[in-house]
Amino acid sequence: MTATDVCQWTKGAFHITTDKTAQDIPAIHRYLTRSTWAAGIDEQTVRDSVENSLNFGLFEGEKQIGFARFITDYATFAYLCDVYVLEDYQGNNLGGWLVECCQSHPVSARLRRMVLFTTTAPWLYEKFGYEPVNRPDYAWAITRPDIYRKKSDLNEDV
Repeated sequence: MTATDVCQWTKGAFHITTDKTAQDIPAIHRYLTRSTWAAGIDEQTVRDSVENSLNFGLFEGEKQIGFARFITDYATFAYLCDVYVLEDYQGNNLGGWLVECCQSHPVSARLRRMVLFTTTAPWLYEKFGYEPVNRPDYAWAITRPDIYRKKSDLNEDV
């Protein structure tokens, strides 16, 4: 399995694809810019993130209704992020199916570590084997939650 191989899953009227060219960047951007974790993100940043990730687009027909992506080296590590299902489609287990497809991707089977950060749906990720990291001094991060809103501030510090 290479980074360019496309995987697809179908469930009734819905399908998920890893095809980068199928991802609806404006639709993904519309959701992410109003999300709690990427508020204010610009469309070019979304485009760049999709280009450099293993993407899972959730569609009803041609309409993109959900998304998830792995930031990964395809060999040892992946970070699951930007997971969403549009509000009108929630409650139909599509979020669970989306994460299930991410976890069943052939690359996932060989990864030593997969991580995610969430405050909204820990119950969902626990079903797929994710566990909280609660060891002291184990998980470390630099977090800049307002980076998309403060780009001019960052340029002044350089």
